[in-house]
Amino acid sequence: MDSPFIYDKYVTGKNFIGRKADCNILSNLLGAGENVSIYEAPRSGKRSVIQQTLFNMRVAGKPFIIGEFNVFNIRCISDFLIRLVTTAIRTTSTTQDEYKRIIETHLDGTSFEFDQKHFSETGEIVVLRGEPTVNDIHAATRLPYLLSAEKSTPIIIIINEFQNVDLTEDGDKVYKAMEEVLKEMQKTPMPKASYLFSGSEVNAMKSIFEGRKYFYRQVEHFQLRPIETKEFGDHITRSFLSGGKVLDRDLLAGVCKLFRNHPGYINQFVSLCDYMSKGFITEPVLLDALDTIIAINEPRFKAIMNDMTTYQVSLLKAVLDGYSKFSASEVITKYGLNSSANVKRLKEALMKKEVITFDENDIPQIIDPLFEHWVSKYYFGMKREL
Repeated sequence: MDSPFIYDKYVTGKNFIGRKADCNILSNLLGAGENVSIYEAPRSGKRSVIQQTLFNMRVAGKPFIIGEFNVFNIRCISDFLIRLVTTAIRTTSTTQDEYKRIIETHLDGTSFEFDQKHFSETGEIVVLRGEPTVNDIHAATRLPYLLSAEKSTPIIIIINEFQNVDLTEDGDKVYKAMEEVLKEMQKTPMPKASYLFSGSEVNAMKSIFEGRKYFYRQVEHFQLRPIETKEFGDHITRSFLSGGKVLDRDLLAGVCKLFRNHPGYINQFVSLCDYMSKGFITEPVLLDALDTIIAINEPRFKAIMNDMTTYQVSLLKAVLDGYSKFSASEVITKYGLNSSANVKRLKEALMKKEVITFDENDIPQIIDPLFEHWVSKYYFGMKREL
């Protein structure tokens, strides 16, 4: 029997809980041809919201075509552009003749080519001859708009882990060139294509869209709202009852608080509880499940800590102790942070490692709620309860 507690892939339909308003907002943005950015912690529900939104749009009869690819394993601009062009072409075409026509029509004068031998051997639609130019980036970015115009149907291109473009030889070159095309397309009357830039490295995405301000006023930042504890409680209680099991709502509220209503962790946790129990789910079962989920993630958490300098560990402890004004003399002295200049470097280092992030009021938060629990209780020996 399929488990109602899914944590290893995105969910839609009956397993999708909460965030109905988020789906409506995202549907309105995409339906209006807006470009959108979404950056949230890993497994926090980004992909589920996107897929449920697209499902809702289809049910509502809204016409659109989807192209999607991932940048997680890309390290050079050429590979990024080839994947973008290939994804765009495949949204509207399925035959070799159509591939060739699109490349000859819409990518003429660029470094993109259709290579028959390469296609036969690898199935890849395009090759890029030589080093990619700004003109090549322009052409690749513009292609979904041109294909959308041909089909008279909006095309939505979803780029997952977009922040990894920064790992190519010149991410800024890519952003600037893409930005120029998006600005150009905002002024045209042709049917709108749109881009959805998704990323799970919060600070890296913030650096692109907020720090360096690429795509300013061209991309709408869409932020997921937390799922209410009651919605989690209703879904989990209902799912357990269908299997003849009961979980105390107060204990469940404690679980939601510990995981800060993070859907990936909560679903994994209650899935373990489901597996470990036969009837009433007691507190010892919850503690066993917590020990198991910690054991699964502990090697990763230890690697995070081993990658930190002593100063960085000290700043992390200050965050856990509730401080936010790290440059104050008493904080520098208490945690041995050395100087205000060093504090700035430490903050930047922990942000680059995606350990902490800061809100608009410069208040720090540890991104991963389970890591926060583990590092507090097991690394620093602070008192933590379920």
